[in-house]
Amino acid sequence: MTKPNNLTAAEMAAALAAGDVSSEALTQACLDRVDEREQTVHAWAHLDSDIALAQARAADAARAEGNIRGPLHGVPVGIKDIIDTVDMPTENGSEVFRGRRPARDASCVALLRAAGAVIMGKTVTTEFAMTGQRGTSNPHDAARTPGGSSSGSGAAVADFMVPLALGSQTGGSVIRPASFCGTYGYKPSFGSISRHGVFILARVLDHIGVYGRSLDDLAIIGDVLMQHDPLDFDMRADPNGHLCEALAAHAPAAPRLAFVKGPPWVAAEDHLDDIFAPYITAIGDQVQEVELAGIFDNILDVHTTVMNGNLWANLAGFVEDQGDQLLEETNRRVSAGKGGLAADYIHAREMTDSYCAALDGLFEHYDAIITAGAPGEAPVGLESTGNAAFQRMWTLTGLPTVTLPLLKGPNGMPIGVQVIGRKGHDGDLFCAAQWVDAQGGQR
Repeated sequence: MTKPNNLTAAEMAAALAAGDVSSEALTQACLDRVDEREQTVHAWAHLDSDIALAQARAADAARAEGNIRGPLHGVPVGIKDIIDTVDMPTENGSEVFRGRRPARDASCVALLRAAGAVIMGKTVTTEFAMTGQRGTSNPHDAARTPGGSSSGSGAAVADFMVPLALGSQTGGSVIRPASFCGTYGYKPSFGSISRHGVFILARVLDHIGVYGRSLDDLAIIGDVLMQHDPLDFDMRADPNGHLCEALAAHAPAAPRLAFVKGPPWVAAEDHLDDIFAPYITAIGDQVQEVELAGIFDNILDVHTTVMNGNLWANLAGFVEDQGDQLLEETNRRVSAGKGGLAADYIHAREMTDSYCAALDGLFEHYDAIITAGAPGEAPVGLESTGNAAFQRMWTLTGLPTVTLPLLKGPNGMPIGVQVIGRKGHDGDLFCAAQWVDAQGGQR
């Protein structure tokens, strides 16, 4: 019999609705898995079993009275520790915020509670959601990184500690851990999930994303979270992608797919071509390789310029006043933006508009783009979270992207297949990703 914590979130929701399992039993199974594995994985920044179980018992009592709050009623969810929670500390992965207790929930956490979710605990983040590691290991190999900055969220879902978790992405912080840890990951179109109550790195780049163990999982939690919030000034007027509806529609035709390498491929591990070439061939004739060159040649440098400018503008005070309490890596990353020129930043923002227009034109001919989720397997060592090159261009342009755990590297470690959609057309992306997922891979 499958252990309750090994179910996908969609399976958990169905089992709860059928009366086959209680939220308390599901949550306890997740907590038992944490007890078994946390000393190896180190995925949790804060976990209080009493708080988690109290929420689960309340969910069960409400269900018994016929009060079903939403599609996640009784399902446990992990929250990245840069996202405010009123009943748990939010410390942003830093000694600077040690013991901080928010006065209210972030908007995305409030939406989860309204949908009936059990907020199980806070997952480890790198310091300030950048690249300063906080000790989380890859659940498939404790000697390897899980990626970052959403280290704990990716690892906890991959290790069956929790079925769903929230992360964030300003460079590659959702999709890279999903690829390294072998989970499903989703970064929606920019402006689709509110960031109110979330530690801000770069307002023009920050996305909230999610982890799950199936596309259905991502769709369920995505539909809950993609609600307009006037407290986040960058939100789209109608962000809801109707993801569950898109998956239920079962698109009749195979999507037109553009396989791209582009500038990120210079960072690829030697084995990546050997893995992707036969995979792309096996998918069939609806995949065409498309070269992203010319205007795209400097896109990674443009992302760096935008990122560095925002980091210095938003975080310089921490470096200047409390730098002795920060990790060396955090000081280095923030200080990289010091002295940047306004002219360079303006040019980078204008180039971003050009990239968006060029990619929008590409989607006149293709339903989705397909590429690698990361440069290869998760690197050995916990000092680095790996290279974010394979996510940065999609973060910069705000396109929605999903990674599917379909491939494995030479050491048996996961490598994700990344599927990218047209900005603002997240439902169409899920249709294409569903088809790609159904083709399978090296599992």
